[in-house]
Amino acid sequence: MRENDMREKRNVLTYLAEKEWLILGLWFGLAFLGAAVEISRHNINNYLIFKQVFFHVLHQQPLYAAYPAEYFDVNHYGPVFSFLIAPFAGLDDRLGALLWALTGAAVLFYAIRQLPLSRIQQNIILLLCAQEMMGASGWFQLNQFIGAFIILTFTNTLKGREMWATFLIALGTFTKLYGIVGLAFFFFSPNPRRFITGFFLWSAVLFALPMVISSPQYIMQAYQDWYVELVHKNEQNVNTAATLYQDISAGGFIKRVFHIPSLNGAIILVPAIVLFLLQYTQLKYRYNSRYRLYILCSTLMFPVLFSSGSEACTYIIALPAVCIWYVLQPATRANNIFLFFSILLVSFSHSDLVTPWVRKNIATPYAIKALPCLVLWLMIVYQVLTRKFLVRKEPAPVPAPARELQPVSHP
Repeated sequence: MRENDMREKRNVLTYLAEKEWLILGLWFGLAFLGAAVEISRHNINNYLIFKQVFFHVLHQQPLYAAYPAEYFDVNHYGPVFSFLIAPFAGLDDRLGALLWALTGAAVLFYAIRQLPLSRIQQNIILLLCAQEMMGASGWFQLNQFIGAFIILTFTNTLKGREMWATFLIALGTFTKLYGIVGLAFFFFSPNPRRFITGFFLWSAVLFALPMVISSPQYIMQAYQDWYVELVHKNEQNVNTAATLYQDISAGGFIKRVFHIPSLNGAIILVPAIVLFLLQYTQLKYRYNSRYRLYILCSTLMFPVLFSSGSEACTYIIALPAVCIWYVLQPATRANNIFLFFSILLVSFSHSDLVTPWVRKNIATPYAIKALPCLVLWLMIVYQVLTRKFLVRKEPAPVPAPARELQPVSHP
């Protein structure tokens, strides 16, 4: 569908999306506001944890121990994260926290701009994700970067830039593990051998990189400690009686709604992996832009939906997938209604725009943010398996993939 047809169908969204100044103002303005409000409240604990990762690695101190004099909670990220946070660590805490939040917003903004979609479609995604970006910025989390890494892995793979793509996979994996899902784009690579080589090369480099500012013995021990910490964190996350703010995932939603807190996560994860892999039965369409974008959406949502470590702020990774899927759909009332409730439940259910009663009694105890993403993820799997991602019936394309990404027309 051409953009002027799209304009007639989606009057409000396309009208707003045409205003470049509005998109920039909302995206970065809300990110700034979200961070500034929490800084004014001296609520920058996550940033303080991140900052100290650099200094703990530098001074070879235990990376996953508690430091109550410095911050609450403990670090959960890998040693290589010390290099990501290093440019901010030496700054005044308030300035460092603000710049960290704005950098996360900028990296995700750039990633969305690289998608093979029209400018209007990109702007709609940015517009619909701006509120979630505000919330994520106020938490000073790494999730904005992880979402950007996954998207940029996708776009660089399609462009034949396997070394950049695999660098981002390795970087995301050695910081928060979520980045490993970027391997889902392997089959879209014009040069699979270079993709494999790049992944192993960058994995070796990033594994050893923190040793430059510490020591090999310290880093080897840190990786062992990281594994122990992740196992312990998972045990804490799945215990919903202990915390309601973790496991905001498909498993957490099912356990809380149906009152089965002892449900084994594998009962949900194993079928999810099978369904995800079944999408590759349509690999004959791997040069089809819409098929690729559907796999991107599925990949972005997967680690959020099926990880016990998902929190409310983690959905800055999943929500762009909802919006990418939406701009690929016909402008029907059903799709618009689905989008409305998705944005309402994902972006606003934990925000100050709903009453404390809703947050306390519905959104948090039932992990409600996971519901629309789970429904959409299942819809995407169904649409891929039934070839409903295709605009029209046509034979599978077989020419060599283009080096430059082309915008996907709205059907």
